Amino acid sequence: MAFDFSKPQHQSVKGIAIMFVDTLQNIIRGLWVPLLLILYKFDWSKMVFFGIGVFVILLVIGIIAYLQYKNFTFFLDEEKEEFVIQKGVITKNKITIQLDKIQQVNINQSVIQKLVGVFSVDIDTAGSNKKEASIRAVDNEIALHLKNRLLSFEKITETEKTEDDREEVQKPFLKISFLTLVKVGITSNYGRSIALILGFIGSLYGGFSDVAYSLEVNEQQVTGLVEQGFNYFSFSFFLLLGLTLILVINLVRTIVKNFDYQMVLQKKALAITYGLFAKKNTLLKPEKVQITAYSQNFFQRKLNLFDLKMKQASSTDEAEKDAKKSDIEVPGCNNMEREAILKMILKDLPQTEEVINPNYRYLIMTVLFGIIIPSTIFISLGVSVFEILQPYFPFVLVYVLFMAIVLFFKFKNYRLKLSHKFIVIKSNAWDIEHQLLQPFKIQGITTKQFFWHKKADVVHITFHTAAGDVAFKFANFSLLKPWINYWLYEVERTERSWM
Repeated sequence: MAFDFSKPQHQSVKGIAIMFVDTLQNIIRGLWVPLLLILYKFDWSKMVFFGIGVFVILLVIGIIAYLQYKNFTFFLDEEKEEFVIQKGVITKNKITIQLDKIQQVNINQSVIQKLVGVFSVDIDTAGSNKKEASIRAVDNEIALHLKNRLLSFEKITETEKTEDDREEVQKPFLKISFLTLVKVGITSNYGRSIALILGFIGSLYGGFSDVAYSLEVNEQQVTGLVEQGFNYFSFSFFLLLGLTLILVINLVRTIVKNFDYQMVLQKKALAITYGLFAKKNTLLKPEKVQITAYSQNFFQRKLNLFDLKMKQASSTDEAEKDAKKSDIEVPGCNNMEREAILKMILKDLPQTEEVINPNYRYLIMTVLFGIIIPSTIFISLGVSVFEILQPYFPFVLVYVLFMAIVLFFKFKNYRLKLSHKFIVIKSNAWDIEHQLLQPFKIQGITTKQFFWHKKADVVHITFHTAAGDVAFKFANFSLLKPWINYWLYEVERTERSWM
């Protein structure tokens, strides 16, 4: 079936329900503390007025959702080679996207969208730190055809428009099993789970404090109850509980996010689908990948597992902070699958012609900022300001020993591996990561040498790419200088497309 996107068209009628839920959700998220206060102090003898108020609010939200649906249109302007979206209830907005600027088109499906039976189409452009545009409710077939047209736009004739442009069903290039996801969940990404728990606790505490203040709860009584509860349990119990919670959250998050992960080869690109509740569908073009990275820790090495990550174009400092959201990850593959993906993306496997080790000053700096300064500050505060910290001084020795081991392996693994086709930066102490750059995709090179490094022939180098910056510190400048000249020459003379 052919689709004509040249005329303005609406989203699916089911999208009214999606817009209704989105509006209601935003109201609850922004006003949940006042709403909780109202419910707490409401006179339930006036239930009729409460019901009327809820009905009026839902009716207003329904009208807004209908107007959002009615005023939202999108179409493809083939003459100007633009994709145009018009929307707005009170203020009318027109979004125009040049087709050659489109970096990525993702087809996603949240839990609510799955219940309604629609998909969202999210459009990202190079140079934007967020979604350029989003179509919240279209049928799956329309979403797939629209994605293909936006990513591979060519001027076509009227006879070609009538041809069926359905995607060919092919055997998955890569399929990650449930067992592999379990292995990944118990062997990696502990840092993300810890950050998630801390963020949740912080948000919960902030919301609880607001409610307690609003309801005039005695804060000292609450604090006393919490302290009394902690006295019943030992520190080791809470440590074991925390580790178990981290492991369970990491396992569940990995399975839910990457369930049924498949990578299919389509028209010299990789179509990737994954997700249990929120289904994701994206198309990865090898030429758009700027940085390729893979990592492996001790447990993953025993299980023959690698985590892969492909970074595409982004810009601005805000984009770099939010870059991980647009990274395309492969959460667990064996060595053969890793090599196959690298060949697909890079056309070749990286070889090493020269290895540059960091100067010993790198180790000195990490020890200074990772061990000496934190330990000195902690002990100084305990001696002169907070005497309550003194019983914890023995833990400083444990911290020093632990950090010494971490920094030793970090220094041991920190390497710059070079060849005429690839730049590989190896780093980290536990999750040992290799970041791969191709010289012709480099946009610029910055070298920094402090005056006290000049005599030692030490330099810091930063590679600037469309996906962000990659740096290597404390390198030997004499060894690196010929390579820098070669890379700059390669950037100037290459005619290969990197976008």
